Amino acid sequence: MEPKKLTTASGIPYSEFENSMTVGQRGPILIQDYLLHEDIAHFNRERIPERVVHAKGSGAFGTFTVTHDISKYTKAKVFSDIGKQTKVFARFSQVGGEKGSADSERDPRGFALKFYTEDGNWDLVGNNTPVFFIKDPKKFSHFIHTQKRDPKTNCKSPTMMWDFWSLNPESLHQVIILMSNRGTPMSYRHMHGFGSHTFSMINHFNERTWVKFHFRTQQDIKNFTGDEANAMRGIDPDQAQRDLVEAIEKKDFPKWLLQIQVMTEDQAIEFAFNPFDVTKIWPHNEYPLIDVGMMELHTIPENYFRDVEQAAFAPAHVVNGISYSPDKMLQGRILSYPDAQRYRLGANYEHIPVNKCPYMTSNYQRDGLMQVSENGGAHVNYRPNSFDDIVADKNYKEPSMILESHEAAWYDRNMNDSDHYSQPAKLVTKVMTDLDRSHLIDNIVNSMKGITGEKKEEIIYRQLCNFFRVDINLGLAIAKGLGIEIDESIMSRK
Repeated sequence: MEPKKLTTASGIPYSEFENSMTVGQRGPILIQDYLLHEDIAHFNRERIPERVVHAKGSGAFGTFTVTHDISKYTKAKVFSDIGKQTKVFARFSQVGGEKGSADSERDPRGFALKFYTEDGNWDLVGNNTPVFFIKDPKKFSHFIHTQKRDPKTNCKSPTMMWDFWSLNPESLHQVIILMSNRGTPMSYRHMHGFGSHTFSMINHFNERTWVKFHFRTQQDIKNFTGDEANAMRGIDPDQAQRDLVEAIEKKDFPKWLLQIQVMTEDQAIEFAFNPFDVTKIWPHNEYPLIDVGMMELHTIPENYFRDVEQAAFAPAHVVNGISYSPDKMLQGRILSYPDAQRYRLGANYEHIPVNKCPYMTSNYQRDGLMQVSENGGAHVNYRPNSFDDIVADKNYKEPSMILESHEAAWYDRNMNDSDHYSQPAKLVTKVMTDLDRSHLIDNIVNSMKGITGEKKEEIIYRQLCNFFRVDINLGLAIAKGLGIEIDESIMSRK
């Protein structure tokens, strides 16, 4: 076989790879040495903008296989037949960490899936937790700022984090999960994944139900303790990436069981609290998990940047039979995620192979940075027109969504949306073991010890009040760990 020739990006062969063209042996370099400029210019542009959140991640291709019939809930073709298989791409990530951060940092983990279905790409973009820190997208950028770096010191700041959380008791549920050992998963293979938000399913009769998606790891849950996670940061900061690659290369293919919870529209109206509040779960004893299928990851991308770094997910990408809900955080993400991808990758990010729909698309979008498709060819770029045969298929029309009010306003929280304590209390007192609670307390104390500044006591006492409302014993143990004496007789009278 004839060896490949060294070429420029435009395919022109060249021979002088190591030496620049100079005037004489010692220089200077001539501006006409285009190959030098091409290499440097490309190198200068190798780093696309880092994701604002979920910057560091790992990914793999795989297959989703339907094992149970859920056609009474959805007409989505991805679930149409038992045994049906659909190609998927999964990306796991940290939420607040930067691209160079350690895989064992205490942080939620992103759990983003792209299903390449015959009705287009369905993106299910969630986390390894069933809840989130906030319920309204207006707070999102402010919350993320507290997880990043202090604008003065450029260091991570426990003060910023706990100040925000102490002022937002809705964060308690997620904070307790984060500060438990679930905040430091041992690997991406050993954690569950959740769509987190409430979505909807629509069946062949155009009947809508509300749904939550759960991906249950088949590898068992494994987490680091706080001390183990801190040690791993120095031993192997890329440990989770390495674990995923090595497992798949050994053909130890990780699997997740997809299950759903389903709630009717009538049940949602009568529900004890807002079923679209992403800071709360639906109790499993009331809305049991229903088996759907199995996801298996079996292929590591040949090129990390091409597929993992350029993978673009958006909750806006739903397919026929799956749709949105009034979940406020979901509504905000429908807007923000595609906008972030257009900024990071350009207007044509969906033409990148890992994001590209495997079936023919037909629309009137043209031009833009990095347009590398046929760009519509000679077809017209407007509608209506007299020249093409593209039709709007009425079979894909969604049923209307019934709204609860005719009035638009900035609503204050009503009473049944203000209970931020009951579910965290059940998590701490009913779900966690004594060892779990011990680790939780240690992790909270170690983190809160980092609070500094003139507002230190105010922030600490405000957050302690939140913990006392969850469980008195939890609050007392944290206060003791922080060296704060609490009059237990006062607490018992409260």
